[in-house]
Amino acid sequence: MFVRKPRKGHPDLFVSAKTLAPIPARHPALRAALVQASLDPQVRTIGFAASAHVASVQVETNAVVVARDIGRFHLDVVPARPLRDLEEEGLFQLALRELALEPFPITTEDLKAEPRRSNVDLVWSYNGRPVSLDLRMRILGILIDDGPFTLGHLLKSIRSDRDPTAAVMSLACSNLIELDLTSQPIGPATMVKTRT
Repeated sequence: MFVRKPRKGHPDLFVSAKTLAPIPARHPALRAALVQASLDPQVRTIGFAASAHVASVQVETNAVVVARDIGRFHLDVVPARPLRDLEEEGLFQLALRELALEPFPITTEDLKAEPRRSNVDLVWSYNGRPVSLDLRMRILGILIDDGPFTLGHLLKSIRSDRDPTAAVMSLACSNLIELDLTSQPIGPATMVKTRT
């Protein structure tokens, strides 16, 4: 189903350009959802709420908070949900209301939906890859001045002694550009634009 990949540093913490702080992510499905959220143009920030007060009771929530243009949501990854009894579930729901969070359910099918899953996996494989300042400025300058472009057109427009594809993917992971990861497999017709 989901394979846990070892990471450098603390293996149970997830960090991306959109996270406000490291997010505990032991479950591979939660980690996959966090990667998808990190590359989703509609997601602005990703945070974490460890607990909330309901009346005089402190309730552990461990809620991943996703801020989108339309509001703040609890990233409810169905396969990663902890088991709760009826009372615990009731307190959890009250705590989410206290935090003003709407649930944003994500199922196993959502995480595995193609072409998004393969596209996300491909782009994320470039996460953390360094991009020289010169190349970053050229890519962003082209997109700001004349974009959006198809990926094929953008790559042809960049003058470089190296293939700029890795730099474009890394900039998407850095939240500097947006790639269309949902409509078709990544290729020359994939739309690319600067982050708005």
